[in-house]
Amino acid sequence: MIEVRPGGRRRIDRVLSPDYTSEIERYELDEVRGLRDEARQEETDLSYLRRILHARIDIVRAEQRRRTEDGSATVVEELVAILSDNAVGPATGSGRYQTTEPSRAEAHRRHAEALVSDVDLSDVMSLSADKLDEALRAYTAEEDSVSQRRREVQAVMDRLDAEIARRYREGAASVDELLAAERDRQ
Repeated sequence: MIEVRPGGRRRIDRVLSPDYTSEIERYELDEVRGLRDEARQEETDLSYLRRILHARIDIVRAEQRRRTEDGSATVVEELVAILSDNAVGPATGSGRYQTTEPSRAEAHRRHAEALVSDVDLSDVMSLSADKLDEALRAYTAEEDSVSQRRREVQAVMDRLDAEIARRYREGAASVDELLAAERDRQ
């Protein structure tokens, strides 16, 4: 489970701290954008971890289904179909267009593997039904936790986006200034 530690140093601890957006109206516009960018990166990382967990859940469920239906094709033979089922379906949840890459991809992969460290998904056909059930429970519980944290981070991003939009709407920020600053950076 992804725990948020009050006063912690991790990005998720900062982003989900009640103080993170408590006085954003007093911050300079660049500071608000910086907070939003930090929250966006955390959301990207959580989305990546969630996708890893979904893949593992899909693999375990496919093996369970194969056993129930007495299928002859192995999970390895069906892997492309298993992993692409969710990729081509309609989007669900509060997905957002992401322009950032996960910053902790390797750590997320290790996290997912550590959930059921004694269950080796590289050979799911050799696992007992109990081990498959155990893996599915662990992955599903973790996916629920990650999804909840992701929604919380998205709520923070929404507050920051609303503050930025308010400034433009009320004239406290200017698109012309934004464009000029962007030209200066190039």
